[in-house]
Formats: sequence, C-alpha cells, structure tokens
Amino acid sequence: MLNRRAFLNRTMQGAAAVAVTGLVMPSRVLGANERIRLGLIGAGSRGQEIFRAALKCPNVEGAAVADVYTRRLDAVKATVPGIKAHQDFRRVLDDPNIDAVLIATPQHQHALNFVPAIQARKDVYQEKTMAFNPDHAKRMRKAFQGSGRVVQIGMQMNSGPGIRQVVESATPERMGTITALQTYHFRNAPYGGWLRDIPSDCDAQHVDWPGFQGEAAPCPFDPQRYMNWRFYWDYSGGNVFENMVHQVGFWFAALRLSIPEMVTMTGANYLSPKMQVPDNMNVVMHQPEKMLFTWSSMFSNSYYGEGVDYLFGTKGTLTHDTADKVRYLPQGQKPEAGAAKPGGASEDAGYFDSTAAHMQNFFDCVRSRKEPVCPFELGFRSAVACQMAIASYRQQRTVRWDTQKEEIIAL
Repeated sequence: MLNRRAFLNRTMQGAAAVAVTGLVMPSRVLGANERIRLGLIGAGSRGQEIFRAALKCPNVEGAAVADVYTRRLDAVKATVPGIKAHQDFRRVLDDPNIDAVLIATPQHQHALNFVPAIQARKDVYQEKTMAFNPDHAKRMRKAFQGSGRVVQIGMQMNSGPGIRQVVESATPERMGTITALQTYHFRNAPYGGWLRDIPSDCDAQHVDWPGFQGEAAPCPFDPQRYMNWRFYWDYSGGNVFENMVHQVGFWFAALRLSIPEMVTMTGANYLSPKMQVPDNMNVVMHQPEKMLFTWSSMFSNSYYGEGVDYLFGTKGTLTHDTADKVRYLPQGQKPEAGAAKPGGASEDAGYFDSTAAHMQNFFDCVRSRKEPVCPFELGFRSAVACQMAIASYRQQRTVRWDTQKEEIIAL
C-alpha cells in the first residue's frame, strides 16, 4: 500500500502528465438522445444514492465506480452487474469512453478528485460543499476555467419549484427593501444521525488509507476516522458543510448574493462527545447587499425542521419550508391560525427532494453544453461563505473575505 507522500506524488504526476502532454482523448460530442457513460467516484451512502438517481435518467449507463473501501465497490457491483470497479479513482478517468463522473467523496477530497477529472475532460456532478478550503476552491477554479466542461454542484434544492417562486415573489414591489434573512436547520438526532457502526472488514486490508487521507494530516489507520469522517475537522466542516451550504446556495442563487463581507460563527458541542464539530451553532453573515443572513442549527430539537427560512422586507415577508413551498405575507398581515409553524412549515410538510430533477438537469446540460442550474461559480461563492463560518468558529473571532487576495482574514 502506498504511503501518503507517494500517493500525493502519484496523483500530482498523473495530473501533470494530463495537463502537459494532452494525451487524454477529448470527450465525444453527444447527440440529444445519445447514451451517457457515467462513472461514480465515492460510493458511500450519498454516492450510491445519487448514482441510483442518475441511472433512472433516460439513456444513462453506469460504466465504472471507484472507492477506497472494497465493501462499497461490492455494493455497487451488486446493483450494477458488470460495472468496472477500482480503488484508485484515476482508473475511472483513464477510460476515454466515460463522459461524466459523479464525485461524492468526503469533503476534504473534492478538489483532489475534481481537478484530475476536469483535466481528463470529464463533465462533473460535484457533491457539496464544493471545496474544503479557499486553496482547494481556487485550484478547482483554475482547472475549470476555459475547460469547456459542464459542472453541476450537488445543491439539489435549486432544481425544485421553490427557487422560481422566490424569484417571482421577492420583487421590490412586493418586498420593499430586504435587510434580513433568517434560516434554520433543526434535527433531533444524536450526532446528527451521522454515527455509523464499524463493519468487521473495515481495516487496512480493505481500505486504501493513504487514498482516503489525501492532503489531511497523516495519522495511523483508524476505522472511526474513516467511517465517521464527518466528526473530524481534518475531513469535514460539520453541519455547515452538510446542510447550511444548501440554504446558502439556494438564497445566493435566488437573490444573486455575493460572498459575505464578514462572518461570525458561535456554537458548541453539548451532546456529542465523540465528534469534534459542533452540534449547536449560529452563523451571522454580513452581506455586501446590505443584508444580514443568519443560520441556526442544532441536533437536539426538530421544531423548525431541516430547512425553514424567513426573508424580511419593508413591505412583506417570504417563508420557505422543507416541502419547498413559498409563502408571501404583506407587511402587517398575520398567518392564519393553525396554518403554519412560525417558520412557515406546515405540520405535514415533509421533505421535497429534487435530486432526480437536479441530476436530469445535469445530463441535459452534458448534451446541450448549456450551464446547469447550480454552476461552478455558485458552488465557489457558497463554499467560501461556509469556509468563512468554520474559520470564524475555530478561531473564535469574526473573519472577513479579502476580495483582492481571495483569502479569509481574521479581524
């Protein structure tokens, strides 16, 4: 098994060879109804979920899968007999007949998978949060710019009907001047529902540990770190990267918001001793559009549900709920008794999942070469906002975004 240094050298050499020699065959031009050959990089629970959604789309074929854990390769092979399976994701990129890849690896690996995929001339569906830190985000942007690749960021709520309703409703005539946006993600589940048992075969024989660690600080193989990577700062941004990013991406797109000027995040870990990331948190983002964008989350109460938002203007209020429903109330008008929770979410609202529509939009754009609903630039802005929140929390101070240096600076 390769050590971490050898793995990184091997990855960089491979990427450099692609960039310098241009030996990778260009992607073929697809007709409107031609079959797309698809590869999956990262076959954990979310990876398999979006892969199943992809394979339900017309004229899409699952051609290859890569994961550092052999158990997950076996799971995909059981679902898609005959699929090519690799522990090294670059073997997927080596195949000139693969048109596009879905990347659903842990957050710290996104740039390490994305950059070689773009250099290999694959279109990319990239799970959120797009980039782990500003350096990763800029490396991804450098690879993407001028590549001609189609990139869809996996913030699927932007493919639902709610965002169109917000755009139609949040006009100056109806809302007046907007100065505040309050968003919530409440979940009553120990460890956020992320705690996973360790399978008996989760060991150094079945997990490519250097491949998993990537650029993270090296440490001996630890099955807890592998299976429960969301608990550790080396690999995860906690619920900010898991769910705040969805609400940020939704509202950044709907209201055309920029990267925040300043961000402050406070919080704590009160009930989850096995994890480093907080289980109770509040984020305040000062937007250059003269608006305060706040996000509140916890793992010990589900009152607001997993995604309820208020948008406040001088002439009215908009609410957006977990069912992707939007409600408008003129200033001074109260909601009808029993019609909704304070956050605007009906008791039986449920959760509206737009993953299928989001995936279909990606494939439509792979064929048409148009820009998808969640393009790279939106993923970049959303990722930086979330990175600022984590930097603020870990440094215990407010941070700002230096637009010239494109760096997070502590105040």
